[in-house]
Amino acid sequence: MKAVTRRDFVKSSIAAGVMAVLPFSRVRGANDRICVGVVGCGGRGTGAHVPSFEKQNGVTVVALSDVDRERMGGAAKTIESKYNHKVAQYVDMRKMFDRKDIDVIGNATQNYWHGLSTIWASQAGKHVYVEKPLSHYIWEGRQMVNTARKYNRIVQCGTQRRSQSSIAKAIQWIREGNLGRIRYITAFANKQRSSCGRRKTPLPIPDTLDYDFWCGPAKKVPIYRDRLQYDCSFDWNTGDGESCNQGVHEVDAARWCLGEKMLPRRVMSIGGRFLFNDACNVPNTQIIYYDFPTAPLLYEVHNLRKAKGSGEMPSLRGERVGVIVDCQGGSVSLYRGIAWDKKGKEVKKFSGGGDHFVNFIEAVRSDRREDLNAEVLEGHLSTAVSHAGNISYRLGNKASKKQMLDRVRDIPIFNDMFTRLLEHLKANEIDVDARTVTLGPWLEIDRKKECFKNNEQADRLVRGFYRQPYVLPDLSG
Repeated sequence: MKAVTRRDFVKSSIAAGVMAVLPFSRVRGANDRICVGVVGCGGRGTGAHVPSFEKQNGVTVVALSDVDRERMGGAAKTIESKYNHKVAQYVDMRKMFDRKDIDVIGNATQNYWHGLSTIWASQAGKHVYVEKPLSHYIWEGRQMVNTARKYNRIVQCGTQRRSQSSIAKAIQWIREGNLGRIRYITAFANKQRSSCGRRKTPLPIPDTLDYDFWCGPAKKVPIYRDRLQYDCSFDWNTGDGESCNQGVHEVDAARWCLGEKMLPRRVMSIGGRFLFNDACNVPNTQIIYYDFPTAPLLYEVHNLRKAKGSGEMPSLRGERVGVIVDCQGGSVSLYRGIAWDKKGKEVKKFSGGGDHFVNFIEAVRSDRREDLNAEVLEGHLSTAVSHAGNISYRLGNKASKKQMLDRVRDIPIFNDMFTRLLEHLKANEIDVDARTVTLGPWLEIDRKKECFKNNEQADRLVRGFYRQPYVLPDLSG
């Protein structure tokens, strides 16, 4: 059956004497000018959003917003010198959203601001490209989806692997059964991180920054780390840890491969924050088991080096960051684009790139969310999976080696991952027997309601915390 396009729908409506009225929507021609406002002028906003929009024909960044006036001013000067035009500047993003001539918002705020700022922009009639992870809480992500649907907005999540054609080809090849059934998927990130520091006195806040607005929905508390901005990703108040910050990329590719459209049936995490002794509190070493009906997904994070005194980072099958799909007849590295048979012989390669920002603008022009490679619902699901793993960790307790072994021994593939964790900690001279590792509980998930079964503590973390007046609206109805 032929799909009905928006153009077909409009034609049939006119023929029937009816004009459909959709809020804020119109199909844009290839020559129509698209005006963009970018909120968040850090490395991602200035270094990725601005050039990725400006390079496209008919697309211009006309405004910036950042609570740090100095940083915003620097970004404005960069745009003027590089692209030969001025931009308006707004400390309060809502004033930028109110501009009728702005069509699109590039959202490069920090994790804890993604939800509320995207909802505000959508309510103001803007299409949004929002960075990953999509949300700071599971419930928040669902409200972002609800808002996009209510206001008919095009919302792309910045999980740009979705626009990498080599991965799409590899997934299609796997689904065609070339290596048989998927047995399990291992996703991993071995990214070196350094300590965020531990100050004795609160970090001074520069006069150029509106600290209340910077905190927004998060708790307004003194900062005892050395840097205000990026390291906020490694504090539960404002961030979501490496398994979500970076991990959503790998989880998203794995979930895409599995074809799963809901959360896993259950989840469990083990890990800790080792060696740093700093003011941040998310794990820098972590393993997670996601129990999906199709096949298990396992995730591991190592922010510490391979061993004490080593200059190398850990790797898995020759990769530091990746997604490996193990099937009955062999395996596939989604990131490297290589397939092997059971004996390790290379049998297939996959190539091809893609541009996530171009895909977003094309969808804005067509006014079809179906054209997006990482539509807000996909971003929500992958981010929610990552949050679920962290919730298990956050509800965990320091455990003995025996207690951890008892928890994982009945799942051989998770037991293997746990063994790698023990070896990694030992190589860094961390005493596992001294109850230094946090063992999270198995959490059963209500997949339809996107919450946990019979666990009020876990569900409080699903819903999250919002500080007045930066409260997320409930659009569940």
